[in-house]
Amino acid sequence: MRKSAVLLLASLLATPAFTANADAIAEAVASDTRSSQARLRDEYRHPQQTLRFFDVQPDMTVVEILPGGGWYSNILAPLLKEDGKLVAAHFYVQENSPSYYNRLLANFKEKMASDGPFSAVELTAFDPIVNLEVAKAGTADRVLTFRNVHNWYMADKKDGVVNAMKTFFKALKPGGILGVVDHRLPESDADDKMESSGYMKQSYVIEMAEKAGFKLVASSEINANAMDTADHPRGVWTLPPSLRLGEEKQAHYLAIGESDRMTLKFMKPE
Repeated sequence: MRKSAVLLLASLLATPAFTANADAIAEAVASDTRSSQARLRDEYRHPQQTLRFFDVQPDMTVVEILPGGGWYSNILAPLLKEDGKLVAAHFYVQENSPSYYNRLLANFKEKMASDGPFSAVELTAFDPIVNLEVAKAGTADRVLTFRNVHNWYMADKKDGVVNAMKTFFKALKPGGILGVVDHRLPESDADDKMESSGYMKQSYVIEMAEKAGFKLVASSEINANAMDTADHPRGVWTLPPSLRLGEEKQAHYLAIGESDRMTLKFMKPE
């Protein structure tokens, strides 16, 4: 082989695209399917560390619960497209559903129709009261839910949360992992703050998951934020990215950043 050809091959092998041990999660986080606005949230949501903590692999079947606008889906879709499968359990739209359900679902379907990585996504629907099948029983390696538990509690209290956990348990394979991220209420606060603040006690989330049959494997402080007191005029939505108070004390809330969050890893026993 000519010397020039050898040098060219060596150069190619040194690039990320030819690295034998390329990091699939890092590549997915860097995917051009993600907007610059979405990337700004990485500082607070730590997607690489979070997906590693949940041990998500490119060849797995992963169910994302209520992906909404697709912040995490924009990472999971390219990660799983070739060798795995992303099941997006999106909003279950009913006649009285909020208008944003239809809007976000329509936007997600548009991505599936036009965006390469999303063309392989399987779409299902979830509601913790009326639609409890997110995937075929025993087929998922991972079920992931990001900042959703508080919504089920605020709408349907214990029934909503337990039903959700039982649904995820049914979808997972034995040994499969449920990953939960949500806004964390201090354990010393009154329980009734969970009814409208958007924050949940970590102990309560663990209790409900265990009622459904899960075993807590580990918890992480990856998404913790010690600056968040969880005591704001408009609940968690006072903080970015919502900033429900508008200009009022905006610099203060931007300095706090996004909420303090629990990151919990549960297993469906073998």
